[in-house]
Amino acid sequence: MTSAFHEVRFPLRVSLSSSGGPVRRTDIVNLSNGREVRNRRWANSRRSYDAGSGVKSLADLYSVLEFFEARGGQLAGFRFRDPLDSTSAGPGRGVSAFDQQIGIGDGATTSFQLVKAYGDGAGGWSRTIAKPVEGTVLVSVDGMPVSGFVCDTATGLVTFDAGAVPPAGAVIRAGFQFDVPVRFDTDRIEVNLEAFNAGSIPSIPLTEITP
Repeated sequence: MTSAFHEVRFPLRVSLSSSGGPVRRTDIVNLSNGREVRNRRWANSRRSYDAGSGVKSLADLYSVLEFFEARGGQLAGFRFRDPLDSTSAGPGRGVSAFDQQIGIGDGATTSFQLVKAYGDGAGGWSRTIAKPVEGTVLVSVDGMPVSGFVCDTATGLVTFDAGAVPPAGAVIRAGFQFDVPVRFDTDRIEVNLEAFNAGSIPSIPLTEITP
């Protein structure tokens, strides 16, 4: 039994042409009066992808095959770049130190988890970000960018230096790029060599590993 995770990224060229997105689980009970009752089974969403459409050449095909073998199929998790949602800011916007609120200081707490908020006036959800991209994390305290911190790229935990602990009431915000922790959702890769110097893998299912 293992929960191995390899801090390597799925081939970027392939991932940028993949399909997929968030999945939620909801139970719906239809009542005798025609109404229904809905119940959330999962507190958080879970991403699911199919990277098969991203394989455009034999080089792509081989890179996926090699990556699959190195992970042992479903055995080990890895990083995946979501083609739509991979930064603390919205599409087309640059990352800044003011993008996402990750906590409020109390004068003693030194570590804060990276999160990303989704929502509107009717509801919202906070997503734990566990796999930030190294060198991309920016942090601000009460509206001022700071540098006295380190970020663990394997957990998404921001830890302030001893002399830079946020004071009580200070709003801590962060900006970052991030990957999604996933694993292969199959122990089989089926290769199709359609023509000379070209090929495809019809389906490469990936599923998110929740933190």
